Amino acid sequence: MKILQVNSSARGDGVSTRLANELVARLRSAYPGAKLTVRDLHRNPHPMVEDTALQALHTPAEHRTPEQSARAALDDALLAELIAADVIVIGAPMYNFGVSAQLKAWIDAVCRAGVTFRYTEKGPIGLLHGKTVYVTTSRGGMHRDQPTDMVVPYLQLVLGFIGITDVRFVFAEGVMMGPDGEARAIADARAQMTRMLEPAAAA
Repeated sequence: MKILQVNSSARGDGVSTRLANELVARLRSAYPGAKLTVRDLHRNPHPMVEDTALQALHTPAEHRTPEQSARAALDDALLAELIAADVIVIGAPMYNFGVSAQLKAWIDAVCRAGVTFRYTEKGPIGLLHGKTVYVTTSRGGMHRDQPTDMVVPYLQLVLGFIGITDVRFVFAEGVMMGPDGEARAIADARAQMTRMLEPAAAA
């Protein structure tokens, strides 16, 4: 098994990252031979989409400028990690009801026509199959199954767009609700992980 961990918290030690670390540790315990790649978007933020990136995408590799080639190589590295992975663990805190800018930059890099999806006469088709995604998502308040939660539907949509439909969420809700809120949220998230990973632990 190849595991890709993507940390997208603006805080290096945020709740979503800590829970992602724990989930990965549990997976590696269940699958001792698993290989892990960590993409830490806090320590190594990926650049946002801008003119150089767009020009590189629409220019054949042999005709790119050195600047375009360097920019394309950054996206290519993220794509290679995602394509190689069997399991992806994403730490995804909620910021202002949506995903972080760090995670959005990663998503923009890995959604590439002809690589992770393709257009057909019947519409776009995702090209990445057979992968499982676990998302550890932390929130300051209580948003699960509410209209204020735009993290879950967005990630389900965009990952499904590239062919990944097995997306499982671990929720840490209410981490900013009083002095005990974070502890309760983490304890509940750990219980969710236990239930979610029981089949793997028993394998």
